[in-house]
Amino acid sequence: MFLLKLGLPKGSLEDPTIDLFARAGWKVRRHPRNYFPEIDDPEITARLCRVQEIPLYIQDGVLDAGLTGKDWVAETGADVHVVSNLNYSRATSRPARWVLAVAGDSPYQKPEDLAGKRIATELMGVSQAYFDRLGIPVNITHSWGATEAKVVEGLADAIVEVTETETTIKAHNLRIIDDVFVTNTVFIANKKAMDNPDKRRKIEQIDLLLQGALHAETLVCLKLNAPAANLDAILDLLPALNSPTVSPLRDSRWFSVETVVSTGIVRDLIPRLREAGAEGILEYALNKVI
Repeated sequence: MFLLKLGLPKGSLEDPTIDLFARAGWKVRRHPRNYFPEIDDPEITARLCRVQEIPLYIQDGVLDAGLTGKDWVAETGADVHVVSNLNYSRATSRPARWVLAVAGDSPYQKPEDLAGKRIATELMGVSQAYFDRLGIPVNITHSWGATEAKVVEGLADAIVEVTETETTIKAHNLRIIDDVFVTNTVFIANKKAMDNPDKRRKIEQIDLLLQGALHAETLVCLKLNAPAANLDAILDLLPALNSPTVSPLRDSRWFSVETVVSTGIVRDLIPRLREAGAEGILEYALNKVI
């Protein structure tokens, strides 16, 4: 039997990734003293790795597939197959941004103002390509952490740092003057693994169910009873993936209606359904929508 060597991100993406796998159907059990979590699938062996390392591990065949950031695929230049984009992150479902930021009271207003200045970042290759594209000569140095503090401490004139909510940027009194790179989680695979029918099947299965779990986050199922006299008015209120399921009840004066709707509209939709005559309205979460 084959084994798919799967890389899971350690660090800020670790918890949301393991939660996503749980909703997709795989239980991942971590051990506090090693990097080899158990996964309840005899065809998968999992390893926790830093997101920065996963692309090259997959390129070199140390891992068959894994989840990392689009930024680190670009930074390492790893030759891998991108299976899909997965729109989740440590704090939100929005893509993260690598931004160019300066001190709030600095004179720098645009990237061109930083010509000849010191830029601190962990994402050196992508940042260099950004300034090269703009034709701005700068001195880029690697930051080993606490990048936001580099400007505050006078160790750099500007930084390129990743942010989702800008909370940490603002907490250090920094000001964003440009976006450098937009990133999100990606599911990537070794190209030779994709040529192996068994591994490709497993990779595609994982991708299908992860995508289904992410899709389900944006939807809920509604089930309700509709009086026959009001059925058309109630159905007119209901969006659906295809069309609502309508079933007659034993009492011919009533129908059961079931549909899937966006979480963004359900709080406004339920009162309108109630006003239209719907009763017994149930809302429940979904694990996967394929």
